[in-house]
Amino acid sequence: MHDSGHPPAWHQATQAIRTGYQRTEQGEHGEAIFTTSSFVFDSAEQAAARFSGDEPGNIYARFTNPTTAMFEKRLANMEQGVGCVATASGMSAILSTFMALCEPGDELVVARQIFGTSVVLFEKYLGKFGIQVHFVDLTDLEQWQAACNSKTRYLYVETPSNPLTEVVDITKLAELAHQHSAKLIVDNCFCTPALQTPLTLGADIVIHSATKFLDGQGRAMGGAVVCADLADEQAIRGFLRTCGPTMSPFNAWLFGKGLETLNIRMQAHCQNAQILAEWLAAHPAVEKVHFPGLAEHPQYALIQRQQRGPGAIVSFVVEGGRAAAWRVINQTRLLSITANLGDTRTTITHPASTTHGRLSEQQRREAGIQEGLIRLSVGLEDPQDLIDDLARGLD
Repeated sequence: MHDSGHPPAWHQATQAIRTGYQRTEQGEHGEAIFTTSSFVFDSAEQAAARFSGDEPGNIYARFTNPTTAMFEKRLANMEQGVGCVATASGMSAILSTFMALCEPGDELVVARQIFGTSVVLFEKYLGKFGIQVHFVDLTDLEQWQAACNSKTRYLYVETPSNPLTEVVDITKLAELAHQHSAKLIVDNCFCTPALQTPLTLGADIVIHSATKFLDGQGRAMGGAVVCADLADEQAIRGFLRTCGPTMSPFNAWLFGKGLETLNIRMQAHCQNAQILAEWLAAHPAVEKVHFPGLAEHPQYALIQRQQRGPGAIVSFVVEGGRAAAWRVINQTRLLSITANLGDTRTTITHPASTTHGRLSEQQRREAGIQEGLIRLSVGLEDPQDLIDDLARGLD
């Protein structure tokens, strides 16, 4: 048997390819997919020892599977966490985290600039279990400070945010959380560990929708929670074992293979997005461009320190509100009109009527989601073809 382990001298791009997998006696070079629901024991005594936890090993694919474990170990290594729990989707990763770690009466402080469905989860569902949520402005540390009290257990952010790519200082926010004996949870979906590792900046938990850039080709659904504290990882895994929002072995295999090319893909995504953002910023029909790689971004200096690249999400506002935004979207022929992101294929969507459509008008206004806002997830096509396609509607 060959286990690649976690050599500390290896760089992240090497870890993404070489870690997390234990080769079987077949000697395969590529990782195997263990498409089995259960695992066979040598004896009744071994079965009992596995179920009691006295002996490590596979039991049932809802919570133990070698292919899923490969993805978990690989992502944990890349994020520099002590453990990772893979889930069925990004939303189930968020749900599993708070259901496992929170008690009735706990309070959360959450950035209002997050994915619309996440807002619904916090307001409509977690509230049923006596968990109170306070929404604050992502970039205003004074609001974060004012919202924290003795009942605050977790602070939750997306940085960069969806879809305006606003950024908060992770180190300062982590320090604030720890002053209140709370923990900081960072959704790292937009950057991925290729561009940002929040745990090294002081965050306690990182959440991913693996459906996005970790896969990179829009093939499968999945989520992940990476923890700096082993007790948090074990608690979330215990929730998964009992409640079952589990990642399938085949999807775990896809995501594990996706991690192998993540670093090089993110570099190319960033380069294309930079070209597109600069072109949009110069276009007369565009009122404003939101992109971390532009010097006029309000947190540009922080981004240069905190991130290793701007990412691939470009949002821009066109004159004329929803009608004008829809016209630009409908004129495209190459771009994919879909709300997913993190794909090799560039996607385009109207956040106010899709990703943030379930929010109230006031909530959208507070989050800066204008009717003329369009979000792009810039893919790996030739950037000139993307420019030509957008020009069809903007010109």
